[in-house]
Amino acid sequence: MTVLHTVLWFLVAIGILVVVHEFGHYLAARLAGVKVLRFSVGFGRPLLSRRFGRDRTEWTLAALPLGGYVKMLDEREGEVPAAEAHRSFNRATVGRRIGIVVAGPAANFLLAIVFYWALLLHGLPALKPMIGEPPAGTPAALAGLVAGDEIRRVDGTDTPSFQDLRLNLLRAGVAAATIELELADGRRVRLDASKIETENLERDVLRPLGIVRYDPAITPVIGEVLPDGAAARAGFRPGDRLIAADGAPVASWQAWVELIRAHPAEPLRIEYEREGRRGELTVVPDAVADAGERIGRIGAGPQVDEAVLASLMTEVRYGPLEALWRGAIKTWEMSVFTLEMMGRMVLGQVSWKNLSGPLTIADYAGQSATLGWISFVGFLALVSVSLGVLNLLPIPLLDGGHLMYYVAEALTGRPVSERTMEIGSRIGMVLLLLLMSFALFNDLRRLLGE
Repeated sequence: MTVLHTVLWFLVAIGILVVVHEFGHYLAARLAGVKVLRFSVGFGRPLLSRRFGRDRTEWTLAALPLGGYVKMLDEREGEVPAAEAHRSFNRATVGRRIGIVVAGPAANFLLAIVFYWALLLHGLPALKPMIGEPPAGTPAALAGLVAGDEIRRVDGTDTPSFQDLRLNLLRAGVAAATIELELADGRRVRLDASKIETENLERDVLRPLGIVRYDPAITPVIGEVLPDGAAARAGFRPGDRLIAADGAPVASWQAWVELIRAHPAEPLRIEYEREGRRGELTVVPDAVADAGERIGRIGAGPQVDEAVLASLMTEVRYGPLEALWRGAIKTWEMSVFTLEMMGRMVLGQVSWKNLSGPLTIADYAGQSATLGWISFVGFLALVSVSLGVLNLLPIPLLDGGHLMYYVAEALTGRPVSERTMEIGSRIGMVLLLLLMSFALFNDLRRLLGE
């Protein structure tokens, strides 16, 4: 995956999310009778600018694509002709101003609902919520779980796929010390979740619980070789059977993957079999960053029995109305989960290392786009929820900060003073700079594998 590919899909993702967010503000302002002067995607110097509509609103594409804004007519920001004074934002009722502010995040939540609805209506291919053999002594093993168990509910919440299982276990685990699991065979077990790890939520945080994905042993035969990977450079081909690495036998593809991951940028002498003949090649796995770790990768995939793969897969699909309802529920659950994680970061219960910035988002945008439109739309829905929640935080300069001022005005019957808003803006600027700096620092740590 090239840098250009990553940047391109990051810009596509940010463009969609920002346009929807700002269009929410724009539409609410128009419905409230407030004149919109400019609709900008991005900040800084305009690259493209056109005027449209009765009000000659300026539609702008600016140089810095990390956001956008809607500029409305406002007597506090300059002289307004007497004939248009009634269309100023500052003269709108407090209820209408609240509606305009809330409309941006609301548009992001609505977009997430639409995306989840479309995915659930189309059908989501996913792994069944089956687990592998829990390591001895782990909470899952002590609870009596075994390889092949299919977990249908976590604390009463459905888990139609392994991805849902992971998310629901994480949500339940950070909120309580014990989790109730309902299995497909009718059993109910209680799982000790006190060992769940929250230092880095991108890692396999459930492994200490003994919850691992069911992964039947796969024969160590190469099925695919990426053209620019280490395997291709070493001379491997599809159909090669891997026999040993540095003299140690390779029993399965899973064992091969663990071996490669553990030897980034280290040469490995591989014995293999091709068309009945044995040979030997040396491969040097590429060193890549993965969830804050430095691992090895060679760019090769296994030859998988389609029947075995089909037995592990399921499709999550619903009718139009149920898909819409479940899309709304999914958006609500992800919003609450995002708020919970933010709150636990503030309280020190979850590490600040989990805060992500633009580099991580760009990386995920590129990866999800490579996997296909279903993955990319799912990524957009998730980020849209995060953007909606972030903008509702009561931080001056964000929508939530303005909302805080207008709610105070509605309760007291008088607007917040200019001096208070000025001080709030300065505090908000400092907080946002700190958050952005910390998120960027985390991004760099992940990219460098530290």
